[in-house]
Amino acid sequence: MVGVSDGQRSAHAPVTARTRVGRPLLSLALASMMEEVHAHAGAVYLLADDASVLEMAVMAGLPRAFAAPWERVGLSAPIPVAEAVRERRLVWVGGEEDMARRYPRIAVVLPYPFAMAAVPVATESTEYGSVFLTWPGSHPPELSDRERDHLTAACDRLALRLERAVEESVPLHAEPDLLAAPTVGGVAGTLGTVEAARMVARLPYGLCSLDLHGRIGFANAAAAELMGVPVSELLGSQLWAAVPWLNDPAYEDRYRAALLSQHTTSFVAMRPPGDWLSFRLYPSTTGLSVRVSRARAVAEMSRAGPQPGDAPSRLVTISQVLSLAGALTEAASVQDVVQLVADEIAPAVGSQALVVLGSRAGRLHVLGHRGYPDPHVVERFDGLPLTEQTAGTHGLTSGVPAFFDSREQLERLYPARHSTPDGFASWAYLPLIASGRPVGTCVLAYAEPHPFPADERAVLTSLGSLIAQALERAVLYDAKHQLAHGLQEALLPHSLPTLPGIEAAARYLPATQGMEIGGDFYDLVPMRGPAAAVIGDVQGHNVTAAGLMGQIRTAVRAYTTVGQPPGEVMRSTNRLLIDLGSDLFASCLYLRLDPDRGRAVMARAGHPPPLLRRPDGRVRVLDLAGGPLLGITDSATYPTTEVDLAPGSVLVLYTDGLIESPGVDIEDALAALGRRLAEAGELPLDELADELVRHSVATRERIDDVALLLLRARAEG
Repeated sequence: MVGVSDGQRSAHAPVTARTRVGRPLLSLALASMMEEVHAHAGAVYLLADDASVLEMAVMAGLPRAFAAPWERVGLSAPIPVAEAVRERRLVWVGGEEDMARRYPRIAVVLPYPFAMAAVPVATESTEYGSVFLTWPGSHPPELSDRERDHLTAACDRLALRLERAVEESVPLHAEPDLLAAPTVGGVAGTLGTVEAARMVARLPYGLCSLDLHGRIGFANAAAAELMGVPVSELLGSQLWAAVPWLNDPAYEDRYRAALLSQHTTSFVAMRPPGDWLSFRLYPSTTGLSVRVSRARAVAEMSRAGPQPGDAPSRLVTISQVLSLAGALTEAASVQDVVQLVADEIAPAVGSQALVVLGSRAGRLHVLGHRGYPDPHVVERFDGLPLTEQTAGTHGLTSGVPAFFDSREQLERLYPARHSTPDGFASWAYLPLIASGRPVGTCVLAYAEPHPFPADERAVLTSLGSLIAQALERAVLYDAKHQLAHGLQEALLPHSLPTLPGIEAAARYLPATQGMEIGGDFYDLVPMRGPAAAVIGDVQGHNVTAAGLMGQIRTAVRAYTTVGQPPGEVMRSTNRLLIDLGSDLFASCLYLRLDPDRGRAVMARAGHPPPLLRRPDGRVRVLDLAGGPLLGITDSATYPTTEVDLAPGSVLVLYTDGLIESPGVDIEDALAALGRRLAEAGELPLDELADELVRHSVATRERIDDVALLLLRARAEG
């Protein structure tokens, strides 16, 4: 059945009638698209009933196993087919490097040279799904206008057909994949003539033919002899299944690489006890031809062949784990983990809802949930003592997974569930164990009764281990993040005081790299006479820098309060920093403000120069005299400069994080800041602060902290 979504994802119209579709609509549309643009593989995805998941409806040109990690994907997943629907545009990936740069999780699973296009299937008002097509690695890095036009028009036509199907209440079901039929049979039938078969049989090396699934359709006697398996046992079987010592994911990977890239590939493998064979794979859109021959002595090679008794490992399972592991390594916070489990893991295993549980101080805590129509059903468990007999607490305290095929089975063990129905029919409770201890429980809920066979239980339990590692990191990250922000807030002023004749606004942005805590600071100090302002930057953005920043800010306040002039405040702070024995330096800009006289006296210690916007709108950089950074030498002096501060003037004090960015000239950045100040200087001061920060190139990806202090002189009425 197809689900659809309008452009705002606010509604969807499931089809309910059961009229059969008269022909394979999706398969025919996909085959036509592939033929028009000479693609060698592709698939059609349709939105599920809830319009939040894309489900693969048909695939062509390659086995579906190649796309196993993405058979069901959340609409918010960072992959091309989902992006095409979200942004309603064609997404083009020009090759292996482009894929690795933009979609690294796909590149980890499919590290082969191929190009891909993903196109939305949508009318003006409704989204139905998307299509992807792939080309061999030899395709030009750009999609041609002809190809783009063909694909866009074909998907538009498909969307109109789906729209008619919805109007006529015709359900659309998954259709059989389009693959070349296996050619299993005798030698003569395979090659067309007996004489051709005799010719191949006389060749001194082995030859065999594989279909797109890797099944052997032909093998000559030389191939059978080299591999040590009779022809009768080879035919109809996958190469790595028929030949035990080829049952290694690395060899299956070469077959996948050849088919996906359409490039010739090869590998060597050891036939026990010590014979090395060379395999060369020649791909086409219908299968592969494989040449088998003896390899020269490779005993010195470091890679050992698969050993007898090694457990077979399916590459599809490995690819799914790689994809999901890659997704989870990107999760920084606990909510990131919850979102990625909802977007990546739940759709892959067919779950419709999930809850992630943790514990604190002997009580259950709901860390996050998705998919529950009534969130209060889940949130009522928050704060429950771990001694309570519930499936969630048992999974967290025991570390033992639990699977419930039906509501009756769950309620038989936990009768309290009778009073808390959640609308679901089966559940998997996966303990999240990291570093040998349970850190939480992941609950996957299914809308229909769902049996959990042994292999599925094993896969879900393994996924629980991946989630646990990510959750443990995320909990530590959140704790560190809260500590950093708490410390930063404690060291910076909570608000700016109201000063006669001076209006002030400030902004602080932590670096986006590291601990998000740093040594940038600002302050405004009221006095009986002229007030004082200060801004500074201790090098580094870590706890040490933040601690030293707090000491400097306190010292400046103390020296100001006792009435020291600006130059002496800087000298005293410099000597204090040296006496503290720190190996960090600090820049600083100190101002004594006298709005009654329209003057400001400034002292500078290696700090970026401030900007002054005059009442007439002109902006200039104040080239102040100054001394070295604080903390370098105890003999440093800091000369002062007096500047005019007429009513309506705006002073912009900032740290270098506002203007310094890799690849951007600092003079150009400072000039751009001056232009924005000239254009927006009449705005209310808080709006002006937001404007200057928002348009700074350096603040988008911050490698350093940013502090900004704006001061506007105003006439007192």
